Amino acid sequence: MSPTAKAQFQIHFCVVLWGFTAILGKLISLPALPLVWWRMLVVVAVLALVPRVWRGLRTMPPRLVAAYAGIGVLVALHWLTFYGAIKLANASVAATCIALATAFTALIEPWLARRGFALHELLLGIAVLPGVALVVDGVPHDMRVGVAVGALSALFVALFGSLNKRLVEHGDPLTVTALELGAGTLALTLLAPLMPLLFPAFAGPLTELPGLRDAGLLLVLSLGCTLLPFALSLVALRHMSAFSAQLAVNLEPIYAIALAIVLLGEQQELSTRFYLGVAIILGAVLLHPLLHRPKRLAQPEALGVVEAKDITE
Repeated sequence: MSPTAKAQFQIHFCVVLWGFTAILGKLISLPALPLVWWRMLVVVAVLALVPRVWRGLRTMPPRLVAAYAGIGVLVALHWLTFYGAIKLANASVAATCIALATAFTALIEPWLARRGFALHELLLGIAVLPGVALVVDGVPHDMRVGVAVGALSALFVALFGSLNKRLVEHGDPLTVTALELGAGTLALTLLAPLMPLLFPAFAGPLTELPGLRDAGLLLVLSLGCTLLPFALSLVALRHMSAFSAQLAVNLEPIYAIALAIVLLGEQQELSTRFYLGVAIILGAVLLHPLLHRPKRLAQPEALGVVEAKDITE
């Protein structure tokens, strides 16, 4: 197998693993807050054992540490709302909403980068609107709050993904990941006492150890669907174009929805209009890299960014 073909296989395997994050979020019985807190804490604990992480932290300027820590709070809010959407609706709905991150990024990044909008960016934002309307119309009424929370999660993805891309050249990816997720864990710890008042549906105790089943699923989520694909993607991205990588990662919602149908039988909860809306949204998202081929490939900026479906500059 050629290095390019091997890299294609590796990146698609990573995307399948990322697709499992929504499935595991549905299977884990913990509320969104403790689920995300434990996921982040496990990853940070493992990265704390890597000497390269500490070397990177010692050489990083304080202003950059503060910037990455702030981005880490956005990562934590993204994961909190993503798993909140899964609990309020289901894995298919949450995965579909996260596909909106590409459209949000197309609209937000020019503003953050202080540049004009490109025509293809505006067209992408417009193209997904009919799909969103069909998705909302195609879910049961009691899941529509989950759609709104999922869209908010996609907005957080666009924000931290765009900010991370501005700073990607200034820090080692593993160090940045440890710093961002560490800051996110701390932010959720501080937010936990207020959560029952602000978002009762997400709240849950952080001091109680998960049960044996949930603990096993959390380890799979943290190590098998976070650290493993991150490490493997670093290897794969050395042998493939930015266009191929972005196109592959944009397939994550398709894998997640297919897995939800096969493993969770979620198609019984959703109507044909929902899947028609999904097709429109994903069609626009997959068309985006065809209209805007990235010029060069960067390493994934952080573990949180791989779920943003945007690993290129």
